[in-house]
Amino acid sequence: MRPPPEISVFLLSLLAPGVLYTMNNSPALQEPLVILGMGTVILGSVLLLLFLTVRHKAKVDPLFYVFAEFSFTCLVGLTNALEQDGFISGFMGFYIKMGEPHLSTAYALMMSYWEGVVHFILFLTIIHRMFSGKSYRSLGLLWAGSSIAHQIVHIPGVVIGKYGSNIRPAFWRNVPFFLAPFWAASLLFSRPREMQIITADKIAAEQKKSLLFRPIDLLLSLLLLGSMAFSVFRGFVVLDCSLDTCFTYIYQYEPYLKDPVGFPRVMMLVYLFYALPLLTVFIYGLKTPGCSWMLDWTIFFAGAMAQTQWCHIGASLHSRTPFTYRVPADKRLPVIALNALLAAAPALLALRCHTNPAYFMKPVPAGQSNSKKKKN
Repeated sequence: MRPPPEISVFLLSLLAPGVLYTMNNSPALQEPLVILGMGTVILGSVLLLLFLTVRHKAKVDPLFYVFAEFSFTCLVGLTNALEQDGFISGFMGFYIKMGEPHLSTAYALMMSYWEGVVHFILFLTIIHRMFSGKSYRSLGLLWAGSSIAHQIVHIPGVVIGKYGSNIRPAFWRNVPFFLAPFWAASLLFSRPREMQIITADKIAAEQKKSLLFRPIDLLLSLLLLGSMAFSVFRGFVVLDCSLDTCFTYIYQYEPYLKDPVGFPRVMMLVYLFYALPLLTVFIYGLKTPGCSWMLDWTIFFAGAMAQTQWCHIGASLHSRTPFTYRVPADKRLPVIALNALLAAAPALLALRCHTNPAYFMKPVPAGQSNSKKKKN
């Protein structure tokens, strides 16, 4: 009897620490170009094993190979985080020295924990639902948002930060991991959304209410406005704004924003140029009925903000961040509260959209039953 695909992927992923241990204790495999070559061979071998695992299936979603391959790298990341924090040893020394030195930074550790726990659980859940005939589109969009946000901060942060002068060949193995989430997201967005039909009467009743008579939506709009203001402010801070307020904030509240590793600066610019426009259109979506795209993009954005804020908060407090760049002890409460709120607002918005989607749906014939399904 064959094990379920998610169990096969889980067991295959457990090989990652063994591979790292072998390479860490084999000097011949520790040259920069050899590390890149071995990484390519290992990932190719994993892909082949995955193909053999599901070859008996009549039809396999191409995204299975993306999720399963990423599952393997999740445990590589978790192994790195555990070793850098002193829980284990003997796995990643060679890779930190000759592969990607930036993976020893506090930001990279928080990123690795997120991959090794949150993404890994998401992948196994998605694969289980995929082969059980259940919808996994929303979970896939949550991962896509998280993964894309991770990559657009991680890769530019390495290039422009203090590790930009020490980029080794193994760094370029990130290129396919940068492109794959965009491809996966495009596939997921293009697939039809499944949801219960809501009668036209109920949709019409919801859509007649103004924002003032929808207190939850009004509160969410205010939270999004606050998030916009905070994103603009911190964007100005990392752009060396000369206002006294910016100077006070970066030195007395979040000195991590000027950490030379580069990740916090890139993140604030991503918020300024990408998150800010999305927050704006979400406020529009809360004010304008029938914006069905809110049901997808809020999930995508919630994943992105959760990942980036987890990394940012954790890195600004972590012992691997130099003391001068950590959040001062007497300012931790307001700084953590503001950053947590910035992560919570998109999550609450996504939850609101999916628990009561009537306001965002296009009207349907009144005679249809609530128990049926439709593609929207």
